[in-house]
Amino acid sequence: MTVTDRIALDPFGSDIPAESARLRALGPLVPVELPGGIPAWAPTGYDVLRELILDPRVSKDPRRHWRLWPEIGEHPSWGWVLGWVGVVNMLSAYGSDHTRLRRLVAPSFTHRRTEAMLPRVAAITGELLDAVAAAGAGGSVVDLRAELAHPLPMRMICELFGVPDELRDDTGELIAAIMDTSDPTPEHAAFVQERIGTVLGALIAYKATHPGDDMTTELIRVRDEDGDRLGEEELLYTLLLVIGAGFETTVNLIGNAVVALLSRPAQLAAVRAGAVGWDAVVDETLRVHPSIAALPLRFAVTDLKVADVVVPAGDAIITTYAAAGLDPAHYGSDADVFDAARGAGDHLSFGLGVHRCIGAPLARAEALAALPALFDRFPGLRLAVAAEELRQVPSFIAFGWQRIPVRLGP
Repeated sequence: MTVTDRIALDPFGSDIPAESARLRALGPLVPVELPGGIPAWAPTGYDVLRELILDPRVSKDPRRHWRLWPEIGEHPSWGWVLGWVGVVNMLSAYGSDHTRLRRLVAPSFTHRRTEAMLPRVAAITGELLDAVAAAGAGGSVVDLRAELAHPLPMRMICELFGVPDELRDDTGELIAAIMDTSDPTPEHAAFVQERIGTVLGALIAYKATHPGDDMTTELIRVRDEDGDRLGEEELLYTLLLVIGAGFETTVNLIGNAVVALLSRPAQLAAVRAGAVGWDAVVDETLRVHPSIAALPLRFAVTDLKVADVVVPAGDAIITTYAAAGLDPAHYGSDADVFDAARGAGDHLSFGLGVHRCIGAPLARAEALAALPALFDRFPGLRLAVAAEELRQVPSFIAFGWQRIPVRLGP
């Protein structure tokens, strides 16, 4: 196929595994069209994606390396992508700029800091499970996403960054709006940009007058003492990245693991019996149902020849974690089957190399606290609807469920 035969990705992400399979049948690197008509390339397998992630000739800086960046204002329907590439943070930085910004955030996500947070993770999990028990009393249906999968990582990341209670709902709604790729209209893009400034601007203003032992206070201090290390715009969008990535991905990790196990009673029984560990459950969830299915955008710094396909310099590339995890060439003919005993810890779902997710240890820690505690507390837990009735969040980026209705059982 030629670049004139671009495949339009489903902006609702209605069936990401099936879409990944269709693209894979067309080749290792396929020209696609993102919501609003943005042209890009989609790697369809594990090896190609890994090669591109690690290639220093692939950038995440649109201002320097995206050929179409100067034209973005001429395409109102492309405005949604500004929340991803129009920001100035680690996600859109390249080379020394990326190193500088990552070093500012890294101290909050060290192994020691994550270990120190484990008692708090356990305490919040216990509180939330008490609320789940109350909500499900008498056989009532409980939305496990709303009652556990969402509030646990939200509370943890808000404590880490000092987000006050009055801003938590607004922060969650902002991240959900950015993840929603079903509406490429200029109005939605303008709404998101306005909310970024309003919500996170309010957080910065609050912490400037109410400093504490939190990452927002530390970043404000860096900005005030050395603007060369962190500018005003970088502060705003660094908070957007780390707060958003710090909870949205964990929401989906917990929710996807719950649905996968409840849909497979034999595997759940093996996990409960100790034949399969919770670490393996987390890894298999990240492989088959990665919290982020595809991430925009990376850019070819020079002409790239990958798997006999030439990506011209300046073209955009999406990072297709879902397609990589389901690649039969890497994981075998049953790659699309969830098997917690598989033990495939080589998935790419947290990224790789210099752009590996800095919050991955915290996300794992939260999932490894919530999942066993949930199933120990409610051994009769079951889905309240057929798995086929669950609906994916409206996004080709996020990979998770809008609601997870369950009954707690006897």
